[in-house]
Amino acid sequence: MNAEKNFFFDHLVIGSGLAGLTTALMLAEKTSGKIAVVTKGAIDDCNSRQAQGGIACVTDPGDTFEEHLADTLAAGDHLCHPDVVMGIIRKGPERIKWLIDIGTHFTTREEMGYDSAEKGEFDLGREGGHKKRRILHAGDITGAEVERSLVAACRANPRITVFENHVAIDLICTWRLGWMGDNQCLGAYVFDAEENQVRTFTSYTTTIATGGCGKVYLYTSNPDVACGAGVALGYRAFAKIANMEFYQFHPTILYHPKVKSFLISEALRGEGGVLKVMNAKGELEEFMQNYHEMKSLAPRDVVARAIDNELKRSGQPCVYLDMRHRDEEFLRKRFPNIFAKCLEAGINMAKDPIPVVPAAHFSCGGIKTDLNGYAGIHGLYAVGETACTGLHGANRLASNSLLEALVVPDNAASHIAEHLDEIKASMDGRRKVPLWTSGEATNSDEQVVITHNWEEIRRFMWDYVGIYRTDKRLERAKHRIMMIQREIEKYYWDFHLTKDLIELRNMATVAQLIIDSAMSRKESRGLHYNADYPHRDESLDEVDTIIQKPYSAQ
Repeated sequence: MNAEKNFFFDHLVIGSGLAGLTTALMLAEKTSGKIAVVTKGAIDDCNSRQAQGGIACVTDPGDTFEEHLADTLAAGDHLCHPDVVMGIIRKGPERIKWLIDIGTHFTTREEMGYDSAEKGEFDLGREGGHKKRRILHAGDITGAEVERSLVAACRANPRITVFENHVAIDLICTWRLGWMGDNQCLGAYVFDAEENQVRTFTSYTTTIATGGCGKVYLYTSNPDVACGAGVALGYRAFAKIANMEFYQFHPTILYHPKVKSFLISEALRGEGGVLKVMNAKGELEEFMQNYHEMKSLAPRDVVARAIDNELKRSGQPCVYLDMRHRDEEFLRKRFPNIFAKCLEAGINMAKDPIPVVPAAHFSCGGIKTDLNGYAGIHGLYAVGETACTGLHGANRLASNSLLEALVVPDNAASHIAEHLDEIKASMDGRRKVPLWTSGEATNSDEQVVITHNWEEIRRFMWDYVGIYRTDKRLERAKHRIMMIQREIEKYYWDFHLTKDLIELRNMATVAQLIIDSAMSRKESRGLHYNADYPHRDESLDEVDTIIQKPYSAQ
């Protein structure tokens, strides 16, 4: 399969969620030249659109940056980088103003019917780990509202070109090409799924914003596009990968045979929701007081482990989130989407406890970057869930991710603008890169091979590398992923590419990175709970787990 067309853009953005589209818009505002956004599905088919809770930001006079910092550090279990956390928190208010300026609407207290509300005053929510109300939201569809405004702004900008149904295969970096000198990113090879052709995109800068990797686990709140492409792309380009052992499992996914991967927002617990388990008498009883002083509003790692333990202890298939203390009018107004979805499943939140279980939700690790999203390779940046800036530490504080996805892209655009002449000078004459070729590959009629490996990875990752880990389980997972990796690499080069094959390759790479990171951390901390090690080795405070693909000059 040979590439038929070579594109050049000044800036390439891979991914079209909140972080990716914000990057494109900031680049259009702060730099010159053309910008390409490539995305594997439709422009709004992304994790960001699924976000229910909101954006954590200090906007209330009774709140402070220092209190938000303290909550973030506490949730991150002594692994956050305090300077990074404060750098992101302080820029929050101005980024929220930018979102509003481009047309994003956040729910106000007036709209919620509060008599004492001042005009335009935000209705601030509270979620697990937050000691103050500081979550701006648009009902319970915040992600969809933010994505809507970003898509409209990008569509209206003549300098931004969006390529839908384009799947990134590999970054084009000089070390992979065998060129001497410092490693540089020159763009990416991209599979056009509609035309069944590989395109070569060259660019001065490349920003990876492909979101998360929840589909590497059997049960997840993520959409099907979340296969960890960005982390896999970065790893194969010799970028540093950090803290992949810290995978967050959202404690409350709706447990129902007819509803797939529907998240029950932590904001419900912020409005007084209580987690309960069915006891031997068939009665619901609270249990979070046995695990944390904040009870049902404890950080997510604590709540997910508590639920997992209660399910194993009781033998029940799920626990329940009880919202029956709130009247139906409030619940319909505050959580319209969740209320409607529960009704479809035969659950009235005002009258019935909601059955919930944990599921894979968010990666706190990723491509190691600084506060500007710079990945340590000339011309390469990473933003959003694909990146690891040091904000989340060992466990993400609820609704900090959307804040990060607004702030870091703005920083990245400023950093690119400042260094663009230097980047151009270093890359001039190096843009004539080889077109993609896969030699004598033929079409494969064995989709069952891809499907089987896909399902096997997701199953053993859930069983062996999930909420509860042991050294023996991790060793089993390592053995299986190495065998599958070998199978995939042979299959990958023998047959023409398909979207499914590209995604399987990325999933296998990410699974290996999670396993290797988990095996290398000899403690239990935050989201990484290994029963063979005690909680928190103080000598490892603020020590990241770093994995990098080995490179030797040709």
